[in-house]
Amino acid sequence: MPSAPSNQELIETHAKPGMIGLAGGSALIDRAIRKVQRKISDTRSASHWSHAFIFSEKRVDGHQWVLESDLEIHHKQIRLGVQENRSQKYWSAEAYPNLAILDFGLSPENARTVLTAAMDLLSGLSRYSIRELMGTLLAIQKPTLRTRENLMAREGALYCSAFVQHCYLAANLDFAPGVDTKNTTPEDISNTLIPHQTYAIIRAK
Repeated sequence: MPSAPSNQELIETHAKPGMIGLAGGSALIDRAIRKVQRKISDTRSASHWSHAFIFSEKRVDGHQWVLESDLEIHHKQIRLGVQENRSQKYWSAEAYPNLAILDFGLSPENARTVLTAAMDLLSGLSRYSIRELMGTLLAIQKPTLRTRENLMAREGALYCSAFVQHCYLAANLDFAPGVDTKNTTPEDISNTLIPHQTYAIIRAK
């Protein structure tokens, strides 16, 4: 029986500009985000996903790059907000046991529209909003709040899956109609009724 592909192989085989990446991390905060989303899961079990991002193009360095809103903490450096990273960030099966690529069959024009929206947020130094993330987690506990503006919304700030939804709305694709953009979760993107192809590796339930 053939072995499952590695995260690197999944990305190198399927990722194209404008496609969406979903990751389920093993860190404590990732596991907490996955667990909270069980309230909006069809099976009422923890979501496989804690983070969402958009694939950009392969650059002259030979690497596939991604656009995302994330909190990156390194020695003497903190990056908080929309940023570009090599997809190599998601190669580790230990750090990201769950990984998926969602292909919505975007036309070249729509892929360009999505990536342009992402680049606009990157150039505008849009911040990652832990506060808005907390607002979304609160809305999950009380579903009537999901249709309303995020109670902790901030100007110029988006967390990961809200960033992805914002960019796809530029191409008129709404993953969860009725849910406010800034209340969008990775689980909403995964479960959208918009036709798409999913390529996934699930190691952690």
